[in-house]
This record gives sequence, C-alpha cells and structure tokens, in this order.
Amino acid sequence: MTMTIKLREPVQINGASVGVLTLRRPKVRDLEAIDKVAGETAKTVALIANLAEWTPDQVRELDAADFAAASKAVAEMLGNG
Repeated sequence: MTMTIKLREPVQINGASVGVLTLRRPKVRDLEAIDKVAGETAKTVALIANLAEWTPDQVRELDAADFAAASKAVAEMLGNG
C-alpha cells in the first residue's frame, strides 16, 4: 500500500518537475535505518527519502508545507496521526 501526496510546489528531480510524492508503508527495517541519524528533522528526512525512494537531498528541496504534509502522512502510517 502506498500514499500519494500532491505537492503544492513541484521539485526538480533529475531534470524533471515532480508534483507528487509517493510513500510506501514503512517497515521495521526503515525505523532501524533512521536510528543511526541524529536530530528529529534529519530522521524524518531520511525516513521520507527511504519510503519515497528519493535521496535525502531531494527531500530537502521540498517546500516546508509539503515536507509537513509528508511528515504527517508518515506519522499517520505509523499510527501516530
């Protein structure tokens, strides 16, 4: 199962304008992977990148409102929404 978020502000990825962010549901291994990352925002960036199959630098290019929406979506998938 995946969740798709329509971005308010498209981002450029590999020369293409991307207007949606598709996140797969997280697994325990995804949570283990972010344990090595310091800082809450950096953990969220790493988790979103992993779930979307984007690089962390690509996630960092998201508009703050789009990042907040992605963060909320991840929280909901983890049962924290």
